[in-house]
Amino acid sequence: MRPTGIRILMIEDDAVIFEATAIGLERLGYQVLGADDGLEGLELFRRLEQDDPVDVVLLDVMLPTMNGTQVCRELRSFSTVPVIMLSARGEGLDMVTGLDAGADDYLAKPFDLQVLDARLRAVLRRADRPVATTPVPAGPASKTQRLNIDPYRLVVLLDGQEVHLTPTEMKILLMLSETPGAVVSRSDILAEVWGYTWEADHRVIDVHVQRLRRKIGAGRIETVRGFGYRLQDELG
Repeated sequence: MRPTGIRILMIEDDAVIFEATAIGLERLGYQVLGADDGLEGLELFRRLEQDDPVDVVLLDVMLPTMNGTQVCRELRSFSTVPVIMLSARGEGLDMVTGLDAGADDYLAKPFDLQVLDARLRAVLRRADRPVATTPVPAGPASKTQRLNIDPYRLVVLLDGQEVHLTPTEMKILLMLSETPGAVVSRSDILAEVWGYTWEADHRVIDVHVQRLRRKIGAGRIETVRGFGYRLQDELG
């Protein structure tokens, strides 16, 4: 996907970082809109969603009025827009918290513009096809519920109820379901789903798998220590 015409909402309270990043991205062909606090950014996103929605959100962790984790969690309650979290601290806890709130990727500041561009292209590729948008029923899924995956319509059913998955979660599940019972390495998932292998922290995958387990049943995806994951061979 070429960046020309791609609209980014960058929610960042540091004016210097915002200006430098926006100028660089616009030179690459992106369109950049901005907000400097969490609540303002969330409200702007909602307004734009009505008529001219953005394609991706760059979201700082430390923001006034509402922090980035809260904004991301709220966004995920009604949208599957790709979200990349940004943090100056670069701490593992920040990354895990942001991803667990629903972010698709995480980038520590300071970052190279080319790396950001690659991450943007990767999340946009993952979001290029629509996924199910019906919310999953309240409460954790159990392994005894029947799971059906339709890879052509990109629909997942749990006991006949359509499950709400983000584009990243959908692609992980589809990759695991291609060979149920076979182990898929974290490196292969990272290359196939995220589209890159450099500067990668495998906890990015682990957090997404944890979110996926909560939606389809914890026992369905098994961790193979030191290697990767496998989907239990009992699909409906």
